[in-house]
Amino acid sequence: MSHDQLSQWTTAARRALATDLGVDVPDVDVQTLLDVARDAAHAVDRPAAPITTFLLGYAAALSEDADAVARAAATLQRLSGEWDLGLHRE
Repeated sequence: MSHDQLSQWTTAARRALATDLGVDVPDVDVQTLLDVARDAAHAVDRPAAPITTFLLGYAAALSEDADAVARAAATLQRLSGEWDLGLHRE
């Protein structure tokens, strides 16, 4: 998928959510989301990517912090790196 197609998809998805659910989704930093998904997929397991980005979005939505997405992304990327090192595993 090209950058242009991804941008068009993101815009269409935001509009659909606004229309169908009445949810105004702000612009997203697509590269940050892709980076978080990549880190989770490589450090944990491929299925961790969509779950991790869902958790990022959910945490950011519940936060009143203007920088919530960036902070949540940093937290999850740090965790992915630590996971890759064998930390946090039982």
